[in-house]
Amino acid sequence: MVDERVADPVGGPAAPRWAGRLRSAARNLAARVPAPWGYVLAVFVGGKLVLTLVGVLVLAAWDGVPGAPPAAEALMRDQQEAVSPHRWFSLWFAWDSFLYDHLARLPLDRPWRDFGFPLLYPFLARPLAPLLGGHTAWALLLVSNVALVFQLYYAYRLGGRLLGVDGDDPAGGRRFTRYLLLLPTAFLFQAALTESLFVCLALAAFWYAEQRRWLVVGIVGYFLALSRSVGFLVVLPLALVLLRQHGWRFTPRALPRYLRLGWPLLLVPAGWGTFMAFCRWQSGDWFAYQHAQERGWGIRVQNPVPVAWHGLTDGNPADAFRVWIAVAMLVVALVGLRRSRLLPYLVYTLIVVLVPLSMGTPVYKSLLRYLLAAFPVALVLARWAHRPPVDAWLVAGLALLQGVLFAVWLTYWTHFVI
Repeated sequence: MVDERVADPVGGPAAPRWAGRLRSAARNLAARVPAPWGYVLAVFVGGKLVLTLVGVLVLAAWDGVPGAPPAAEALMRDQQEAVSPHRWFSLWFAWDSFLYDHLARLPLDRPWRDFGFPLLYPFLARPLAPLLGGHTAWALLLVSNVALVFQLYYAYRLGGRLLGVDGDDPAGGRRFTRYLLLLPTAFLFQAALTESLFVCLALAAFWYAEQRRWLVVGIVGYFLALSRSVGFLVVLPLALVLLRQHGWRFTPRALPRYLRLGWPLLLVPAGWGTFMAFCRWQSGDWFAYQHAQERGWGIRVQNPVPVAWHGLTDGNPADAFRVWIAVAMLVVALVGLRRSRLLPYLVYTLIVVLVPLSMGTPVYKSLLRYLLAAFPVALVLARWAHRPPVDAWLVAGLALLQGVLFAVWLTYWTHFVI
């Protein structure tokens, strides 16, 4: 047999000819993938493989720990086992995932009383479940991961536009995409939860707003409001994008133009109105969601400043850590989004950080999860990291922090994050 080899151009050992052909085929395939999908898919697959491997290893390392899992987590472990005996799959399901699964299976022709969550995420899983053998939990995970892929696409596009000085900046788009996946609990984007869907729709809404495609903005915003209760408030920063595009002029003479261009923004609050109508149809109560939140979790709207202060001073280190992360995100946003061009993104960040805090102390357990919606923080970090040394240190620090939180989330302290 002839061993076909080609000489290494730098004098190293010869490589088999098939290896060179394989590399050439991979390069040709990558070149045919339209930008930015090659980068987006590479980041998605790479992140999925790394986190899944780390997750399985962490869980295996904790198997022999005495008293693990504690009684409070035992039910969730049983539910994970029911989803799949394979840990690389089941580790992406936690607490609220099973409530979404319940909503995805609940027949609408029977008395419907569970209004604790908006409906878009579980309802998207309904038509997919029959294609997956009736497994609604699998369908939920599929929705999350498809949303994550499109989230990365819109992050690349929006980051390139906002970080570019004169037009698109692909390097800036790549940095923004990377830092979005380096936020402290960004591993939750891959879980069977609403984070990836909400952020995907938010990024898409802002991208189309920057493109002045306001009808598309309204349609995307309608579904954004159906995905999470804070979604309908995003109409405010989106309206600021419209004002910015016309020189911040808001005069009686300019009002007809804003109405002609921006009327689709009314679809954003209409999305939440649709959910309220669903509550009314099923229960006779327009505010069934609010009442379910009050009964189930003791959530009541209040001043977020005292709530944050309570978390910092109540003597609970876990609460203090969560609130300090929220404070850090607000500081980064206030410092990095001061320019008028980025004012809509500053307002958006204030909304998605302060609204969870306004829900009171019950939100502490899930605050790190809710903070993932603050994608403009990653935009600021991407702008600060345009120099390689700063980029390297930021990536290393954020990766370490996320790794620690991921391990904490997996090893029977899930309620620290969610």
